[in-house]
Amino acid sequence: MILVCGGIKGGVGKSTVATTLTVIRANQGYDVLLVDADDQQTATDFTLMRNETLSESGGAGYTSVQLKGAAVRTDTLRLADKYQDVIIDVGGRDTAGQRAALSIASIYLVPFLPASFDVWTLEKVGELIEESLAFNPELKAYCFLNRADPRGNDNDEAAAIASEIKQLTDLDVTWGNRKAFRNAAAQGLAVTEVKPKDGKAIAEALRLYQYLFGS
Repeated sequence: MILVCGGIKGGVGKSTVATTLTVIRANQGYDVLLVDADDQQTATDFTLMRNETLSESGGAGYTSVQLKGAAVRTDTLRLADKYQDVIIDVGGRDTAGQRAALSIASIYLVPFLPASFDVWTLEKVGELIEESLAFNPELKAYCFLNRADPRGNDNDEAAAIASEIKQLTDLDVTWGNRKAFRNAAAQGLAVTEVKPKDGKAIAEALRLYQYLFGS
């Protein structure tokens, strides 16, 4: 499987989602390639921190590379047969790298926040998906609410808008705005690994993982 975590709005937690899924998948025993196609290189920084944190126990547990532009397609295709799964973290803009990733992706995953500007960009994401389907008709596109508010109507309103984007399937998954995700990432860990454990955050992460990987 080639899974692309993207969108065209920055600051929605794409890298946290991509690295969390990578770690959970690798910890399940799968050989995973994490492709950092984001100019900010957050996934690369995460991997460096992870290798340092886990230096005495074998390091990251997955392979990570940086790719840009057209190389996101060509080099990923060259490497993909060596791995069971590929997860690509792309930047929060409509870039050549993101379009290259979508041309080979099995799944496109788009996190969005409970804020008007973030939800409105999903319409443009839908247009990007529509264009990508012309070259990659097997592409499946999903979105989910990230950093959800603990209370109020914004979550439901955002989800309702997302459900109207015909090119996207809004998953029945919500990640709360929890410190556990940030604390884990700062150590190069997934929320499923960090201590003390946050049961709600772990359940949210695993629910998304199960929707995408089915195990």
